[in-house]
Amino acid sequence: MPMRRRTFLAAAAGALALSAPIAHAESPRHGYNRRFLARPDRLHIPSDTTELLDALARSVREDLRVAVRSGGHCFEDFVDSPDTKSLIDLQSLNRIDWDTEHRAFSIGAGATLDTVYTGLSKWGVTIPGGICKGVGAGGHITGGGYGPLSRRHGLVADHLYGVEVATVNARGEVALTVATKDGPHRDLWWAHTGGGGGNFGVVTRFLLRAPDSDGADPRTALPRPTGTVLVAQLLLPRPLATEDSFVRLVGNYLDFHHRHSAPGNRFAGLYARLILRPLVESLADMLIFLHSDEPDAAALLAEFLATVTDGVFPAPPRLPTARVSYLDSVDRYYAAPPVNPARVKIKTALLRQPYSPEQLRVLYRAITDPGIMGETFVEFAPFGGAINAVASDATAMPARDVFMKMLIHAAWSDPAADDRFIAWARDTYREIYRDTGGVPVHDDRNGGSYINYPDPDLADSTTPWHEFYYRDNYPRLQQVKAEWDPKNRFRHNLSITLP
Repeated sequence: MPMRRRTFLAAAAGALALSAPIAHAESPRHGYNRRFLARPDRLHIPSDTTELLDALARSVREDLRVAVRSGGHCFEDFVDSPDTKSLIDLQSLNRIDWDTEHRAFSIGAGATLDTVYTGLSKWGVTIPGGICKGVGAGGHITGGGYGPLSRRHGLVADHLYGVEVATVNARGEVALTVATKDGPHRDLWWAHTGGGGGNFGVVTRFLLRAPDSDGADPRTALPRPTGTVLVAQLLLPRPLATEDSFVRLVGNYLDFHHRHSAPGNRFAGLYARLILRPLVESLADMLIFLHSDEPDAAALLAEFLATVTDGVFPAPPRLPTARVSYLDSVDRYYAAPPVNPARVKIKTALLRQPYSPEQLRVLYRAITDPGIMGETFVEFAPFGGAINAVASDATAMPARDVFMKMLIHAAWSDPAADDRFIAWARDTYREIYRDTGGVPVHDDRNGGSYINYPDPDLADSTTPWHEFYYRDNYPRLQQVKAEWDPKNRFRHNLSITLP
């Protein structure tokens, strides 16, 4: 039976020798954003938990600033930073197993979502995780985690039963602790249900189990996907798109999801991601998944399509609907990691009410700016449904009263264009939220932001940055920080601060 807690004295003479590979790294595995590149003094790629603990102990003993990489999809420089002197890459901690002691699935923190979906399929279950297959479990789950099944099953964090995490105490001792929802160290478990990565220690694995499961049978311990998924695609061709047709389509889309955002609504199995791109072929691209084995699934899809296209002229073309298995929907329609990552600046917000026509016209002008081409896009992704069935303080992620996420994703390849694209993203965001000081302050219309899409610009707002991400949960997160990382060894530009 694995030990609950193991301690390594990092400061003691004769500390454990490091068995993980070490390099004076010139160019470690690159992250998602080409604007940032870590050049640490030490690169550790542990193959198991013992090697990870050794790596962390050595980093503490040498007083090196530590950062941890899971899938490498952080939008900012929380890992790829000049301040990172010891980089621990979790890519080898990627096993998917059934943990008989805790009656939960054990997910290695370095596993990508693609690996997780495939691994869990052996038991016929899945998690309501993200649509980008290369994202690592480590950052995804600690920030909350959402995806095409979340309106039906909630956040991935809602299925987090426990977490195994390596921490460093005030004396420099490295310890491995298992924290569970109904067992020891409950606050440390809670902090990982949306408190964000890089705050408390190094997660080695997650223990996942549905909140209504006792774990008696792994085949029912997590959600079982539907047998088939209806997949449709709707386009708004650029040559036919006018400002009015754009405003009508996006307005219909937002209004529909706002009306159908309550837990258990009849469209809870529908997930429609809307991408707005400055491309010649299509200004808007809506990818629609309907997870339902019910006889009326096709009718529900038809009702949705009729509603979002109502009054849009010319009528947007629709690609033929496909009926595929759940795993085929993941394989064929979920996004693969980019082969050549771009330079990126993101801005994001959560919506409690649909955008006004004036805000949508701001988006139209931004996305049709002739100076912004290439890989840039604006994305809307539905929240609500089962996500909103959970109390705001039940997990560290508090946004249980929103229905939509908006993401501005400026992307380019030429470093000389940095200022132009970053300014475009900032100006567009500021104009959308000009009535609330240029930021989505939590009120009756806005729901703040989401820590898995971090934006250090929010630290320059008159509203404290942590209110956008954590609201009233922040003081409790600070208390957890004080207990488990009292020397603030795990930190970045938007990390939890000591109280």
